[in-house]
Amino acid sequence: MAEQVSSGCIKIATADGPAFFIRTAYLQCVDPKRIAALSEFSGVEEQDILDAGLCYTVELRAAAYLARAEQSRFGLSRKLILKGLEKPYIERALDYLEDVHYLSDSRYAAAWLNCRKITHHEGRIRLAAELASRGIDRHTADDALNEYFKENSEEEECRKAVEKCLMHGMNHDKIMRSLIQHGFNAGMAVAVINSFLYSG
Repeated sequence: MAEQVSSGCIKIATADGPAFFIRTAYLQCVDPKRIAALSEFSGVEEQDILDAGLCYTVELRAAAYLARAEQSRFGLSRKLILKGLEKPYIERALDYLEDVHYLSDSRYAAAWLNCRKITHHEGRIRLAAELASRGIDRHTADDALNEYFKENSEEEECRKAVEKCLMHGMNHDKIMRSLIQHGFNAGMAVAVINSFLYSG
């Protein structure tokens, strides 16, 4: 027995098993119009319907994570794999969530950068590396960083980092190493250090 429960979602109750839900977008060979009360499927078609159900299960798990916070595709995929879900179903579910804009690496990158600045003073080089380690491709990361630095001065972040180093009693060389480690380019680091140590 099949019952339409919402747009694109069908509840399927089998004669000898529990009911499950599918999203018709996951069907690859079965026409959703054929899924009706008392319809029977076997072989490839039956597997297609079962696969659609497994994709929908993954989608629900993924949506629960997304309801709590923005996720990167890479990070969300890794979480779902750790839950024991299978990669082919994960890929199809995440494709769907991207298509309907529930999952977005661009939104994730922007949210991550704005959260990161609360506790860290870092330059573009370090932030780009951190985004890459979270599975964000270079083009998406560059776009996010360009937007981020329109509103957040990298030089001001560098100044805050220098102030923190001075509070810890670091000398010129240690401050320079720290700034490079935190992703500020050498030219900016030298200029900002000099403005602190040699002004006036």
